[in-house]
Amino acid sequence: MKRSYYQKVAFLGILLLILLAFKEYTSTKKENFQDVKFVTEKVDPLLLVEFNPNDLDEQQWQNLGFTSKQVSTILNYKKIIGGIFTSKEQLKRCYAISNDKFLEIHPYILLPETSKEAKTHSSKDSDKKRVTVSRKFNPDYFSVKEWIEIGFSEKQAQAILKYKNYLGGSFVSKEKFKDCFIINDENYQLLAPYLILPEKTPQNYKSFTKNSEGLKLTIQLKPFDPNVLDIEGWQSLGFSQNQARTIVNYRDKNLKGHFKNQDEIKKCFVISPEKFEELKPYIKIHKPQIKEKKTEVIQQKTDFTTIDLNSITYKQLLEFGLDERSAGSIIGFRRKLGGFINKQQILDTYNIDRDIVQKLISTCKLDSSHIAKYTLTDAPEEWLKNHPYFKYSADKIILYRQSNSDDKKIWKLLKLKPEYETRMKLYLK
Repeated sequence: MKRSYYQKVAFLGILLLILLAFKEYTSTKKENFQDVKFVTEKVDPLLLVEFNPNDLDEQQWQNLGFTSKQVSTILNYKKIIGGIFTSKEQLKRCYAISNDKFLEIHPYILLPETSKEAKTHSSKDSDKKRVTVSRKFNPDYFSVKEWIEIGFSEKQAQAILKYKNYLGGSFVSKEKFKDCFIINDENYQLLAPYLILPEKTPQNYKSFTKNSEGLKLTIQLKPFDPNVLDIEGWQSLGFSQNQARTIVNYRDKNLKGHFKNQDEIKKCFVISPEKFEELKPYIKIHKPQIKEKKTEVIQQKTDFTTIDLNSITYKQLLEFGLDERSAGSIIGFRRKLGGFINKQQILDTYNIDRDIVQKLISTCKLDSSHIAKYTLTDAPEEWLKNHPYFKYSADKIILYRQSNSDDKKIWKLLKLKPEYETRMKLYLK
């Protein structure tokens, strides 16, 4: 009995040693994380501007602060879900994007908040009328009337044309046509056999631009000043409308309206290193001419206590003591706004002598009763696209109001920062 007892004890001891050795081996293996880079690793602060994640290539994702492994995961996830992100909610599900990183980029993502919102426009009318087509056609040449004739509602037809304009005036391929959120899978299957479009998007798609008829044109580069280009000017260099808008926003908001050197252009994350090298020989930045500030104050002949800041003239501003640059900035900003609503807007004007302007607004009165105001649903498109407070959200407002007649619903869809919403409401009924 003693011999049997000692054998059992010896067996248990050997088993215990084996388990301890196995635990040590596996714990050592698990601790080897030298090559792993976590999503939450700290990066330098980024200058973020609005962007559509569907437009970004690998380098541009890296410029947003992601590692190459994270970017690879994001792009693979994009392929798995059908090649396009339809909402912020869907993008957030990608495990390569941490919660902290998503919260950082969330305000700048040009996508609906949820997939349900992205499909709202198409789901409302999808069962009302069946789409029918009996002949092959090129959708690039279809008008609103023709889209209605084959079964789409008027609002859906308008949204399809706006999507075409967003792509640069042409659907390019069946792949791009399918990405239009107004066209659900069922309707696409019905239309696909009749579409006169290439099956796949050309690999060199971004190296072409389109004219007003939607035809591809090879880009002819020539010297240009990046500080005078508008959205259409950047599009003519081969950028999409959304990328062009991002570049203009980056210049006007982050750099106060002026690229000082080529390095600042290179830092804009929607401009890939390859594209920058292509444009670099043609970039000609002209330094702004800064006129010497006048030290002499012209003798006042006007009673400025009776002058309205919304009607004060350039000469009167000079008479009050402002230099030409400050006077021109105030008059120009007032013209773009359609008039000042409050005096703080004058102080917010760029390139002014704040001390003299403070005296000006303390002296003069401000009458804003004549300024035109609208609602989000009835504001003219041209007014939205040209007004400094609305132009960066104009396309989204125009799109959302096609299926929403209530301003409150449109505000919820826009998801703007409180300060942007506050200043926009100054010009709304």
